[in-house]
Amino acid sequence: MRILKYISLLLFLFFVGLSVFVSTQKGDYDVTVSKVIKNPRGIVFNYINDYKNWETFCSWIKNDKSYQFNYPGLTLGQGGSCSWTSSSSEGSIKTITVKENESIFQKMKNNEAPFDMYWSFKDTVGGTKVTWRNKGKLDFKNKVAAFFSGGIKSVVSAIYEKSLENLNSTLDYEINTYSIKVNGITTLPGGFHLKQYLHCKQKETEKNVSILVSRMEYFFDKNKLRSNGKPFIIYHKYDRANNDVAFSVCMPVKDSINIMPGSDIQSGKTASYTCLKTTLVGDYSHTQKAWKKALDFVAKNHLERNRSGQIIEVHKVGRKDVINPSKWVTEVYIPVYPKAIEVKEEAATEETTTAADTPIEPVTPANRKLVQPN
Repeated sequence: MRILKYISLLLFLFFVGLSVFVSTQKGDYDVTVSKVIKNPRGIVFNYINDYKNWETFCSWIKNDKSYQFNYPGLTLGQGGSCSWTSSSSEGSIKTITVKENESIFQKMKNNEAPFDMYWSFKDTVGGTKVTWRNKGKLDFKNKVAAFFSGGIKSVVSAIYEKSLENLNSTLDYEINTYSIKVNGITTLPGGFHLKQYLHCKQKETEKNVSILVSRMEYFFDKNKLRSNGKPFIIYHKYDRANNDVAFSVCMPVKDSINIMPGSDIQSGKTASYTCLKTTLVGDYSHTQKAWKKALDFVAKNHLERNRSGQIIEVHKVGRKDVINPSKWVTEVYIPVYPKAIEVKEEAATEETTTAADTPIEPVTPANRKLVQPN
């Protein structure tokens, strides 16, 4: 018994000494990791620039299913932020400065411990070189974990290196896997909606659509409004030659809603008209490919565009429904005058692209079919 008491006392003294030793060690660290991501710089930058995408690649999030995120109206670009709670942590992150396609600076708190994050993006052979620098201070719990795992820098580096590996594999599949299908002529029903208008350059369209859709969804959640469908985009102008785009991000509602004067949210109403429907399954970055396939269909089948109507995109399944971009569904509606048309079978075939494939060109069978307006 006396031996057991001595052993217990020695173990107690050992752990007390270890605790004192670890607590007196500096928890400060400055770690930089880099990796070549096999995607263009713009795609990589835009993906990292939106906190709603971080759940798909951050290793500490993917390994802990207890994380619960709170996303405000703005999660993308300068001023974007989010917060979270989990079984082991509580924190928040905010983007301080952004240099488009070049760098991002963010400040994060995790269990009150502050961190600074710096991202840089450079074109290189094979894709984009992403450099991720993290400066921070570990709390006692993480210092103990780091002590038994080879040191602070070793632990932090491993976490961020794994996250960049996840980012590379996620983008390789999630962004590059998509399919486009021309569904045929249908009737797009009209109705009431709330909308927010924006005028911007063509290259800024995808980013701004994402921002405004998030803001509109947040507006509905905050004001406890009930939507009557999925968010959609009305394109009032799309002038590629002059790099000029005007659009409204809309949320359908059952009845007309009066909005206070001075608000950037307005009430609106769309009329019902006949359209050519095309469906994109995949990331929003492929919407212009869906437009092209639809417009080629219009030209090949001698359909007459209805210029009094506007091209509409409906986000049937979006990031609020599922975090995987490869599973998002966007419906593109191009107004045309209703009539029966004779078209080749290729117009209704599906174009599918995955990370391992190149785009599949539609084939042209000998038979033809009659497509009637719905």
